[in-house]
Amino acid sequence: MLDIRVIRDNPDAVRDGARKKRIALDLDRLLALDDRRRALIRQVEDGKAEQRRRGKAVGMLAPDRKAAELAELGRLKEAIGAGEGELQQVMAEWEALMLRVPNVPAPEVPEGGDDSENVEVRRVGAVPDKGFPLLDHVELGRRLGIIDVERGVKVSGARFYFLCGDGALLHRAVLAFALDHMVRRGFSPMEVPVLVRDPAMTGTAYFPGGEEQAYRLERDQLNLVGTAEVPLTSFRGGEILAESELPLRLVAQSHCFRREAGAAGKDTRGLYRIHQFQKVEQVCILPADEEQSRAEHEAIVRHAEDLLAALELPYRVVNVCGGDLGQPQVQKFDIETWMPSRGGWGETHSASRFHDFQARRLDLRYRDGQGELRFCHTLNNTVVASPRILIPILELYQQRDGSVVVPRALRPYMGGREVIAR
Repeated sequence: MLDIRVIRDNPDAVRDGARKKRIALDLDRLLALDDRRRALIRQVEDGKAEQRRRGKAVGMLAPDRKAAELAELGRLKEAIGAGEGELQQVMAEWEALMLRVPNVPAPEVPEGGDDSENVEVRRVGAVPDKGFPLLDHVELGRRLGIIDVERGVKVSGARFYFLCGDGALLHRAVLAFALDHMVRRGFSPMEVPVLVRDPAMTGTAYFPGGEEQAYRLERDQLNLVGTAEVPLTSFRGGEILAESELPLRLVAQSHCFRREAGAAGKDTRGLYRIHQFQKVEQVCILPADEEQSRAEHEAIVRHAEDLLAALELPYRVVNVCGGDLGQPQVQKFDIETWMPSRGGWGETHSASRFHDFQARRLDLRYRDGQGELRFCHTLNNTVVASPRILIPILELYQQRDGSVVVPRALRPYMGGREVIAR
């Protein structure tokens, strides 16, 4: 969340940021509640101070004055109680509104209402002309016996699938390659829980607002995560880090689950929009320094680009527009890989920086060189998401005879295999 002092000092910037993100925000109501909240806090604190002062002196009063003073103290106690009751109500609404205030986007975030207005930053690699009609990954996978969507639907319902034989091995290979890719770059590997409590979802800004996308276990009050970002960013929540510990660079491979609520009839074929998948996710926790955050943002994008370059897949990087940005991000770059079956680019990576937005919600702080407590900055990006990444791999590496060449970078993870054939 934003610091309330930042909101009070920069209301126009906060309003304009919400407008740019197309997020409804009743800022006037929040500011009025904050005025009342501060007044009630002063009122209750002043009342308690007077209560203590007069309570200490009441024993020294004459009997005739003591009774009157005790009656006054009773009325003061009632007034304090009434103030605390109102403060509790005001705080509940104030906190709910504070959780809805969007982060202020960076000036270079483009205007736009949805992903169609994201701005291309660069394009890398040529889309190959294979010289023969391409099969999509579903048909190709069916013929090779490596993808079975029909039985996935039979067992679990729509947007589920089986990866079989070489399909499962290719999936494992790309995830292992991605994890090793990040460990070589100095990231600490983690095994993380994929069931988390509500504070972790709220702290990373998936709640409130994203409840419809999450699978929830009501009996246990736990949520299945849609990304390892949630447990990784929450890992040190509520702690005070030493500045010498920063930056923290963490990477984890995890199962991920998303309801895809609101996606009925959209991307229904194949492995693009599914309920269960795996991701290797990179998370960075930094000191509160704008220049360092920007440099780290460029670095985490580069990690993903280097992975796609190693897989020899054509891709582009886009600067995400305000309307597609979401509540917590200051700025986000998506990486989209060419997918023949879609006739265009499909998102495979999403790199975000948040400043201290998540850290405030998670109470994730560090003590700087002057001994001052400050909130950390956080960032994250996909390293790879599978099986979605299998779409361009299978479709772009297919051969005329229906076999698929294994990308050179993945062959060590496939026992040296060069081709997947029927």
